[in-house]
Parts: sequence; C-alpha cells; structure tokens
Amino acid sequence: MSRQEITVGVGGEAGEGIGRTGDSIAKIAARHGLHIYAYNSYQSVIRGGHVWLRIRIATEKIHNHGDHLNVLIALNQDTLDRHLREVDSDGWVLFNTEVVRVPEDHRGDLRYCGVPCKALCKDLGYKPVMQNTVLLGAATWVLQLDFSYVEGVMQDIFKHKGAPVVRENVQVAWRGYEYARENFPPIHSPFPRGPKPLAVTTGNEMFALGAVAAGCKFYAAYPMTPASSILHWFARYGPELGVVVKQCEDELAVINFAIGAGFAGVRALCATSGGGFSLMTEAIGEAAMTETPVVVINAMRGGPSTGLPTKTEQADFWQLFGASQGDYPKMILAPTDALDCYYTMAEAFNWAERYQIPVLVASDLYLSEHRETVDPADIRFDVPIDRGESALREWPEDREYKRFADTPTGVSPRVLPGTPGVCYTAATDEHDERGILISDVGTDPVKRKKSMDKRMRKLRFLRQEIPAPQVIGPERADVTLVGWGSTKGILIEAADRLTRAGISTNVLALKYLYPFPSDGVMDVLRRSPKVIVVEQNYTGQLMRHIRAETGFLAHGAVRKYDGEPMEPAYVVQGVKAILEDGISVFPGE
Repeated sequence: MSRQEITVGVGGEAGEGIGRTGDSIAKIAARHGLHIYAYNSYQSVIRGGHVWLRIRIATEKIHNHGDHLNVLIALNQDTLDRHLREVDSDGWVLFNTEVVRVPEDHRGDLRYCGVPCKALCKDLGYKPVMQNTVLLGAATWVLQLDFSYVEGVMQDIFKHKGAPVVRENVQVAWRGYEYARENFPPIHSPFPRGPKPLAVTTGNEMFALGAVAAGCKFYAAYPMTPASSILHWFARYGPELGVVVKQCEDELAVINFAIGAGFAGVRALCATSGGGFSLMTEAIGEAAMTETPVVVINAMRGGPSTGLPTKTEQADFWQLFGASQGDYPKMILAPTDALDCYYTMAEAFNWAERYQIPVLVASDLYLSEHRETVDPADIRFDVPIDRGESALREWPEDREYKRFADTPTGVSPRVLPGTPGVCYTAATDEHDERGILISDVGTDPVKRKKSMDKRMRKLRFLRQEIPAPQVIGPERADVTLVGWGSTKGILIEAADRLTRAGISTNVLALKYLYPFPSDGVMDVLRRSPKVIVVEQNYTGQLMRHIRAETGFLAHGAVRKYDGEPMEPAYVVQGVKAILEDGISVFPGE
C-alpha cells in the first residue's frame, strides 16, 4: 500500500492553547497506530503574537514536518489571513464563525468549514478557550479519526483537574464532532489503523529518558529555551528515579555542579542553549584538565546574544568546537531524531567515562522540541553501560597511585574520592602524573609536553571507535547532500524528490563531528560529482569544518538562518538553483 498522509496546521495567539490542540491531534493519531511529526513555531511572548503548529500524519514513518498543508484550523483571523495561501488545492479550512470571517475574494478551490462554537456550547457555559476543543472535535470527524481516542486524550490532559472537567471537555469536543458529521463530508476515507498504538515524544524527553537508562544520577540546569523541558522532565520524574536534580542560579553554577558530581563518581548531565553554553566554556576546560567525565547538551537557537529564544538554528558548531581555551580532548555528537537522542545518551556517557573527557551533544530547537511517534518496542532500557577505568573503588596498597598516569591510550585509572589509601590533587593548573602542579614554581617544559601528549593521545584511540559514516540512498549519485544533526530527515525526503525528478541524489548525515571521521567522509565525498552541504547557519560552519579536516571543498551550499526549520521543498529549490543557475550558495544575499 502506498503511504497515505495528511498535514494539519493549527494557528492562533499565544495563550489560546494551540500547543494543546496540536498535541491532542498528534496523540489521537498515534493511538490509531499512525505516525506523526509535528513542529510548533511560537514566539517569545506569553500572550499575543502568532503561534503556528503543523502536524503531519501518515500511515508510515515520516522524518520531518513537511512543507505543505491539507487542513487549516484557524483560531483567529490572523491565522486565516497568514496561512490560507499555503493550503493545497482541495484542502479544508476549519474555523469559528463567531471569530473568523472568510474574505469575499477567497480561494474557490478550498472547502470552508465554519463551526459556530459558542452557539454549540452555550448550555455548557461557553468560554472562548472552548473553541479549541470544539474545532478539535470537528477535525476528528474531518480526518476520519475515532472519537473514542478523543476521550482518552481528554482524560490524559485534564485528569489533574478532576472528572467534571474531563467530562466537560469530552462534551465540548463531541459537539464539534457531531456538527461536522452533520454538515461536512470527511476529507478522505478513514485512515487504516496501524498494528499498534505509538508513543508521541520529543527530542528533549528522549534525551532525559535516555540519560536515566544510561545511569545518569545527577542533572543540573538553569532554565533556557529550548533546553528547559529537559529540566521540567527531570524535576517531575528524576527524584523517583534516583536522580539528584538541581536548578541553579546560573550556568556557571550548573556546569561546576555537574563536574563536581562527575568527580564524585556519578554520571552527571547538564543542558543549556548557546548563551548558557557561553558561560560554561571555561569550566568545560576544567573538566578536560582534571579528566572528569561530564555530558553537556547544547540545544541551539538563533543567535548571537539573546537572539531568537524560540527559533531554531545550527550556528553553535564552532562554539562547541572551540569551547574553552587551549587544546584538549573532547567529543561532539549531533543526534538526528528522537530515538537517536535516546541512544546517544548512552554513547555520550560511555565515552565520557571511558576516556574521562567532556562530551558535548549538539541539538537545536527543532530536534529538541518537535514531536514525533516512536514504537515503544524500539526503546531498550538495557542499554550497554561501560565505565572503563573511570570508577574504581579500590587500589592495591603496594602500588603508588598516579591519578594522571601516562598510559598507552592516555586514559588513566580513576579511583573515586574516599577510596582508602588514595589521595591526589585535581587542579585546573597543569600538573604531573600525580597531580602535583608544575605551573607555579619553575614550570617544567618536559612535563608539560608529556601531560599534553598524554591527554591528546585519547583522541587517536577515540577516533578509531567512531563508526564510519554511511550513505543513505545509492552508493553513487549525481548529487550528495551533506548535513548534520536534525536535518537528516529533511535531507532524506529532499533526496527522494530530487531522484524522482531525474537528479539521482544520496545523503551523508553526520552525527560524529569531533573527532571527525575524515577518512570515512572522504570515501563518500570523492565518489560524488556534486557535493552540496546543507545547514542552518549563515557561515557554513560544517562546510568549513569538512574542508579543515579533509581539504575537500564542497561544490555548493544550501543555508537557512531565518529561525524556521529547513523543509524538503527548500532544499530541492536550493539544489536546483545550484545545478541550473551555477550559484555556489543558496540563497544569495
């Protein structure tokens, strides 16, 4: 069976419950066994402004929020005026007739489904916020979804307010469903039910759950969009899962709390966005110098400075790469979807402890906050945990303990504080194998070089463990799209569209950014006649990094830096412009 799909857009003002309406549609579809991918474009205000949420529903797995619209749910006039032109021909428009007016010169290729929300619910003590639930019920009919799932979702959302509130919302939704059933035909035949219900989750939720599965016992954070929901998750579930959770006064405290917990021997995590990460950078060097494992998530947003707090970007790569002063070993990972966020946490903690380094995880608002379905069976809680020699609890009495012993791999045995018979200094000054400072009186160049070589040697062995990058699509193609992190699903769909248009295209989606798998990347790039790097920043940070690490200069670049996520159509447009118009960077200024 070919994939059946539909995309729904919900819009209104901040504070009108757009997110809850969209989440409800997503959960109803997921309980049908359907796949969803949703993205909420919201503003940095509590009330007012314009909030726009797009939910893509399909019978098979989808990997991005798409770039078209079949059904528009307009909760105010502004939404109709902004987005009516985006609805596909033969699409549907649902709206409250008491709030929204269709213009006289409206498009004639759409079906307009006005619902008198207040009149339908007057006897229920109608309040303006009820229009969301009325239109949710109407959309359930139009989309041919089972209303019984609406009841379950209302129970999930409002059970903390008591049974009367749950019943009222179910009644309100039913009024909308009944009105739509009596007045509008459905948009299509019913979706076939999937084999089983699916779970709806976000990247941040999977980061948190994956960290717990990987043995994380300490989480520290200062609230900063788009990383805040990780803190919300840990605040709610952490204590019952044995995780110590600290909301600190600033990011300086956050990173030092996490390093302290890592030094004490527990797996420690913290998360922030670009501005908070800026404050953390010196302490990340502290973790490297003291060889203390710690994992840091940077959920990127538009910069510089405060920038765009509620918009997405991939412009912190160089910040991650150059965090703190001096040379030191670290690792940078960029997971690509929600399930990858989950399993990346086990990788990050294992590498942090085995190599005693800071591991930096690059996310962005799109990856962190989007919603997608996952099959619960794909989430394993027995993830491999490998602490290496990072948590020893005893040491032979007849052996001198050197915390920073010069070993063939650069990794030294790490005995936890409080172990009988073991004592050492862990300082941020340069030191010798025993931890004794060499930077104060008579700095020793020989010992400095030895310590530096020892730390940096870890990268050689770490690089050998990094999986070789894999091409998605044909081994050889006319065009290779190269991206990193959250753009993977967008590039896969763009490549499919280009291939169907006669331009054979494959994808190289990079997750392991540092140490960089140069040989494996070059094996792919040298086979391609046209390499185009796609990323969400102005300067082409990945493109420059590839050239620095391999000497390879890509043939073109597609970039986006307006705060909204990439879309397959945008990538296709950019690739065609590069191939047909001979430009090197799309878009030009």
